[in-house]
Parts: sequence; C-alpha cells; structure tokens
Amino acid sequence: MKKKKVFISGGAGFIGSFLCEYYLNKEYCEVWCADNLITGNRENLAGIFDNADFKFIEEDVINLDAGRMPSDFDFVFHLASPASPPDYFRYPLETLRVNSLGTENCLKLALKCKAGFLYTSTSEVYGDPLVPVQKEEYWGNVNSTGVRSVYDEGKRYGEAVIMAYYRKYGLNTHIVRIFNTYGPRMRINDGRVVPNFIYQALTGRPMTVYGDGKQTRSFCYVDDLVKGIALLSGKDYHLPVNLGNPGEFTVIELAGLIQEITGKKTPLEFMPPLEDDPRRRKPDISLANGLLGWKPAVDLKEGLEKTIGYFMEKVR
Repeated sequence: MKKKKVFISGGAGFIGSFLCEYYLNKEYCEVWCADNLITGNRENLAGIFDNADFKFIEEDVINLDAGRMPSDFDFVFHLASPASPPDYFRYPLETLRVNSLGTENCLKLALKCKAGFLYTSTSEVYGDPLVPVQKEEYWGNVNSTGVRSVYDEGKRYGEAVIMAYYRKYGLNTHIVRIFNTYGPRMRINDGRVVPNFIYQALTGRPMTVYGDGKQTRSFCYVDDLVKGIALLSGKDYHLPVNLGNPGEFTVIELAGLIQEITGKKTPLEFMPPLEDDPRRRKPDISLANGLLGWKPAVDLKEGLEKTIGYFMEKVR
C-alpha cells in the first residue's frame, strides 16, 4: 500500500503540530512539515521528530519554490501564519505576505502535484459582526485599515486567491474558518485570552480583562478542530466552512471558570478595550454538522482542565 504524502505549512505551530501527529498516527502517511519558527516551536514536534515518516523543513513558505519541491504530494495543508494579536502586531508584513504570497506558493505546489489543498482561515474575516451568530454567508464587518487588518484582510485575501485557483484551474480546494481554538502547546506569551488567563491565574497575577469583559467568545478544543479539518479535506466542497464550538461565553465567565479549576482567586484587572476587538463570536456550525457529521465533543471545562495541566508543567 502506497503511503499518502502530505505537506503541512506552519506544522510546528500550536494547531499544525497536532495535525502533523494526526496524519502520522491516524493515517498511513508521510508528513512533510515546513515552518520558519517565528511563532512555531520545535518542542511541539518532539514526539514525532524521530518518526521515519516525518520530514521537517525550516523554511518560510513566502519563499517556497514549488518547482523544487517533490511532485507527489497527495494533499497540501496551509496553516502558516501568526494568529494572535501580539504576533501579527509584531509581524504585520510577514502576516500579510504569508497569507498572500505564501498561500499562492502553497497553491502552486498543490497544482503541480494535482493534490488537494486546505487553508485555515479564521472567524476574524467576519470582523466585529453585526449579527449575533456568524454563518458562512455573512460577508463581515471588517476595518480594512485598522490595526487588526493585517490578519483580517490577509485571511480574506487568502480565501479570494484560493477561490480563484478553484475556479480557474479546478483545484480541489477547501477553506476552514477557525473560531477561537485552545489547548496544550499554546505559548505562555501567546497573548490570546485563554493562555493569558491561565498563566496569570497560575502565577498569582491579576487577570487582565480588556474592556468590560462582556464581549463573548466561543472556545473549541484543538482535538475537535483537527478532526474537523481532516474530515473536510476528504469532501467535495470548496466554499468556506465554520469550525468552532457554538457555546458562547463572556470573557468574565471564562475568567471565573479558570479561577474555579485552578483554585486561584486572582483579581480581575480591567484595562481599556482593544481597538477593533469583536464584541461577539458565535459560529453557526450547521454546515459542518450536515456536511461532515461534525460537532465538538469536548466541553469548555474539560478542555480547560487539560490545557491547565499542560501549563502547570510549563510554569514550574
């Protein structure tokens, strides 16, 4: 039986590393991972570096030359991109380039190999939504010149160029719009609300809440997300698909749950609201449920317990 061969950009990142493991463990696969390590981490791949079916390339897909890559990949997953506000504020041009030039380079590789292609877009394409629940048909409310635009518009451009390749070349493309995902391997200094609150609680620091804390998020555990990505990659469907947990929590509710699990009653410290910070995040996942038979299996408390266990090892 010939091994399936997959290419995963951003494979040393939080989500990417779990996807690499998934295909090494769940499928008869050879996995090639490319990452420039500006936000990824080799430690995330520690469990698979010695696997004979795993190959790591330290490279920025902005510079990827599809002509020099193997021509026998069965599937290309493009996950590479800074994803937290502190990261894309620090790397604004890199964020724009990896979602434009990097996306097209990965598309060229898939086209050369006649391979399937999947892009991890984001719920941020909806901007600060004017609707309480975000369906894929919603076009969004995005500030194209705001501080978050390098990520929001970078991902929107990525979706546009992918659809152009699908329509012009008939490439087998897929787009996932990821809603807030969390789990082990998130960086302590990631800057997103889950690792921020866990680190602050475990170290006895005040939990910083930006704005009034009544803004909502929907938190999906990483294992659920990876299963959804794998399921979509096998479907003949080419428009964007929301993947996220439809359970909606305020930031203050999240803080309270983390305090309960850790047993650390650290105070909340309210800070000025962040520019263009969305007030609501709640995915409509009826398309994913009908198309893939997918819905999240891990509730927020269970997922946070697993994530906090990981962080406890890191802050010792």
